[in-house]
Amino acid sequence: MADEAQGAWSEEAVDHFLRARRIRARDGAAIRWFHAANGKARAREAARSDVHMIEADVLLRGGKGGNGDPIMAHPPETDSDNTLQEWLEEIVNTDKGIKLDFKSLEAVRPSLELLEHVKQRLRRPVWINADILPGPNGSNAVVDAKVFLDTVTSFFPNVTLSLGWTTGWHPDKHNKGYDWMMVKEMAQICSTLSQPVTFPVRAALLRQSVSELCWLIQQSDRYSLTVWTGKEDVYSVEDLLYIRENFDKIALLKKILPPYCSNSKLHCGIKVHLPLYRSSNLWQISAISIWGKHLRLPQQNLFIKNP
Repeated sequence: MADEAQGAWSEEAVDHFLRARRIRARDGAAIRWFHAANGKARAREAARSDVHMIEADVLLRGGKGGNGDPIMAHPPETDSDNTLQEWLEEIVNTDKGIKLDFKSLEAVRPSLELLEHVKQRLRRPVWINADILPGPNGSNAVVDAKVFLDTVTSFFPNVTLSLGWTTGWHPDKHNKGYDWMMVKEMAQICSTLSQPVTFPVRAALLRQSVSELCWLIQQSDRYSLTVWTGKEDVYSVEDLLYIRENFDKIALLKKILPPYCSNSKLHCGIKVHLPLYRSSNLWQISAISIWGKHLRLPQQNLFIKNP
């Protein structure tokens, strides 16, 4: 059963939930996410909801350099009413996949030890996330890449890895995107990995990085992008159109809050699916389903899979 569980950890969420008959078609729009399910009330709400995937943040009590139990919190918070052990006890009794976003290296090993104890009961997608490199306008990486990957893969060689860059975004100036040095360093780090890898990238920085990121996900059929937005990020519909024309398929969208603006050509909802089909040298989309000329959609995420 443990092998079956870990096999599900590397399975695409769409395929898993289609096989489990929780969605009717191989359509990422059907996958619903619950974001930042950290405190006990949020975790309980997520567990009782009809979502497919639950995302939460992990650090050690006391914050960076802390030596307490792994807890569910997002910096700058350093405490929580919920430990990872309690969180897992709540979530394993559901049929939902999970994404654990690690905010400190110190939290990784003790957290994976706790995950080890419940792996037989997690026969569903599991993603392990951390920012391992500095990115555009970003600070130092959240965790050391080698130590993080060595630790995770020693415990779970089949888990889906979500590996990102720290980033910043400034509304009053031109923001540079992900450059060739950044993506090539990421490709080198991931070249020896055997499991699926998704790269979280910031939507407001994506248009100026299309060539670099297209190159990155073309390095392996195991690679994909997860596109997200910060709370104050602003980007245009034109940027979204440009993105969708240059990638294969956008399959998942996580945590869409109510629309801030509207447009008769576009549609807003809890989930978004932008199916694309290859034509000549461009990636063309059959439909668009995001509202707004300039969007402010907190913590929005899209999943882009290379064919």
